[in-house]
Amino acid sequence: MAGHSQFKNIMHKKGKQDAIRAKLFSKLGREITVAAKAGLPDPAMNARLRSAIIEARAENMPRDNIERAIRKASGADAETYFEVRYEGYAPGGVAVIVEALTDNRNRTAGEVRSYFTKSGGALAETGAVSFMFDRVGVIEYPLKVASADAMIDAALECGADDVTSSDDGHEVITSLEGLRDVAKALEAKFGEPRKAALVWRPQNTVAVDDETGEKIIKLIDSLEDNDDVQSVYANFEVSDALMARMGG
Repeated sequence: MAGHSQFKNIMHKKGKQDAIRAKLFSKLGREITVAAKAGLPDPAMNARLRSAIIEARAENMPRDNIERAIRKASGADAETYFEVRYEGYAPGGVAVIVEALTDNRNRTAGEVRSYFTKSGGALAETGAVSFMFDRVGVIEYPLKVASADAMIDAALECGADDVTSSDDGHEVITSLEGLRDVAKALEAKFGEPRKAALVWRPQNTVAVDDETGEKIIKLIDSLEDNDDVQSVYANFEVSDALMARMGG
């Protein structure tokens, strides 16, 4: 029976992983479709589409899935998605920004509001917390592509604002307007990045205790699990012990 139970556990874990992977591919595909529909279906001429494809490749999304998502943008039965940003407060007064692509604004707004309410937070008006963040470009490379000094020199030379290197890799920060040109210059030197996208970067972070941090992490997990939610940003920091305990 022990062997049977172990097999069932393995199958359960695999099924869960497959479901997570399918959900991720669905979100990546939705972003590709929206990006292709908003501009030209050629990634060389459409920076947003290029960024979406780079992210999809980094997650090992099959080429067929990527091409199908692009074709959906020009099809007669192409789905219409609205880009929506929600802002709110998590427990501890932590600011949260949620970006979504939805075909039903009322449904998504209701679901997002319920996540905030159940966590002890509250959804706010658009603009209520975004002033605490900067809209910037982020370009990421694996550590192996260059030394920290080489990456800093190359990034600053082509107009980047800042570079951080750690065991996780190199993170290059650009202005909103400069993302495309900096990404293109770095790609010519180091190859395709693992990420090149616009993000919301908190100007300052709020330290919270472990109990509050756990509630915030659960809120973010609930938001990210929603099919319509593409990205979640928050301006908080928690202890390494809590992150380790929650699998972060």
